[in-house]
Amino acid sequence: MEKVDRAAHTVDTEGRRRYTRPPAAGRPRASDDADNPQQWHRGMTLIGTISLFIGTRSAWTQAMLSDPPVAAVVSVCYAGILVCGVLALAVRGRRALVRVDAGVLVLAVALVVCGYWLNHVGTDEGVLTAQAANQIAHGHPVYGQPWPWLFGTSQSGLTKTMSGSADYTYGYPPLTALLAAPVHALLHTAAAATLVTTGALIAGTVTLWLLLPAPWRSAATAVCLGFGVLPGYARSGYPAIVALALLIPVTVYWPTTGAGGRLERSGVLRAVCLGAACATQQLAWFFAPFLLIGLYAVRRGELGARPAAAVLARFAGVAALTWAGINAYFAAQGFSAWLHGLLLPLTQKAILHGQGLMGISYYFTDGSSRLDYYSYASELLLVGLLAATLLFARRLGTALTVLPWLSFYLATRSQDGYFLMMTPLWLAAAATVPSSALAHAWQPRIPRLTGRPAKAAVATALVTPALLCAYVAAAGPPPLRMALTTHVTGRSHPSVTSVTVRAANTTGTALTPHFASRLGQGASDWWTIASGPATLAPHSTAVYVVRPPGGHRGLPGGQRRMYLIAVTGTPMTISTARIEATK
Repeated sequence: MEKVDRAAHTVDTEGRRRYTRPPAAGRPRASDDADNPQQWHRGMTLIGTISLFIGTRSAWTQAMLSDPPVAAVVSVCYAGILVCGVLALAVRGRRALVRVDAGVLVLAVALVVCGYWLNHVGTDEGVLTAQAANQIAHGHPVYGQPWPWLFGTSQSGLTKTMSGSADYTYGYPPLTALLAAPVHALLHTAAAATLVTTGALIAGTVTLWLLLPAPWRSAATAVCLGFGVLPGYARSGYPAIVALALLIPVTVYWPTTGAGGRLERSGVLRAVCLGAACATQQLAWFFAPFLLIGLYAVRRGELGARPAAAVLARFAGVAALTWAGINAYFAAQGFSAWLHGLLLPLTQKAILHGQGLMGISYYFTDGSSRLDYYSYASELLLVGLLAATLLFARRLGTALTVLPWLSFYLATRSQDGYFLMMTPLWLAAAATVPSSALAHAWQPRIPRLTGRPAKAAVATALVTPALLCAYVAAAGPPPLRMALTTHVTGRSHPSVTSVTVRAANTTGTALTPHFASRLGQGASDWWTIASGPATLAPHSTAVYVVRPPGGHRGLPGGQRRMYLIAVTGTPMTISTARIEATK
């Protein structure tokens, strides 16, 4: 007989000790406690705990300078993080580990509240939403009203347009401003919008935490609160945070919506949340059609064509009525201004920005005369992805929370922040929508579309038009050939006072150029055109004298480079030339 000791060794009948391999991690033996949590659950809890360290030191440092009681709270949270780290690896039962998950969530909420207390002024989105809330509280119009005085601080960024102007109006659907209006009336503070968005983030996180399976809950804490990205957007007052909170119950277990042909109370609630999200921020508009296609495919595979269409019509109808109800007052107040405000992010032709493909024309070449084709490429890719979701619902349905944002990579405004705030929806789908939930989803039958090569060919054909448009945009030559003569002042720290630009229009279209400088990834405020024609005729040459805002702009030292850019709004073009000190 052999006996086993606690050190995972065996002692044979002759008294010799032999090493026995312990059971694999996460696979307890039958004699182990059946209530022992899975090892990957411990890992999720530990990741959520570690994520709370991000930003904690900077918050504590700031609080010690301005608000020591908040620093004390952060210090207590720091101790709590360490304790949760120990417990995540030490507790035995599943219920005990769930309690640790709850403790991690409480610590994350406390740190978010501390961060909000220290910094709640908001950026341009926040101050615009606060002003819109103030307008609502006093019965004044919201849309079509320029508020240039809101952008006088360094925290309030200004969206410049390719036509040489900037946008000072409210360009979001009204729900966030509606929610902020009573808060603004009660507290009389411009931070009303950031309070609403931060509260929405916390509420959305708690909702996601409760709806997810237990092993995934600390992952929700990390993604929503722990990494510090979304709390920063919430403190800035981004309406997309409210849209995110509303989309969470829509996304979790979304294939169950309308199961059995009955929408039921949960389905109605999801439809209301979807309509409200679309009445909060335009990002929800891109997600909605993918969700509707996925729901139709799942329900048609279960019920057939007509019952599935009926369920989808009821769901979409409730969402549309919710959206219309929220927008009705503002549409009646001024339909044209309201519609222009809702479509503004799509029609304003904002200046190039982001990490997407348009960077080829903005950062790595001398420009392009066909920037509009980036927009065409983005639109075509969106349509292609929708078609692919319909054709391959069983494969792509699990990824429909991610697919909408691929098209942004080809847009002229391709900043990650435009869709980064929706990443908790990726987690919600990963945790609650397994591939088995879409195993019987309906897919259109296309003759001879069998086998992987044929399907790959169809998928390639769907995205090819977008890629061709992107190629046309990236390969387009700059419309202006620019030769610069730089006028500088100062020797130790030279500054540009003006630039003489000899510009030749190489296109067959009249262009109205607007000038700015670029150092790194962002463009400066518009330079003043001291002399030169407003419009440059086709195939003609003119000399411009342009001056930087404030009368001077310092030349960078070292390996950094400064560029002069000339942009036009119709058509959208950009031309770039390096600014160098003239010897």
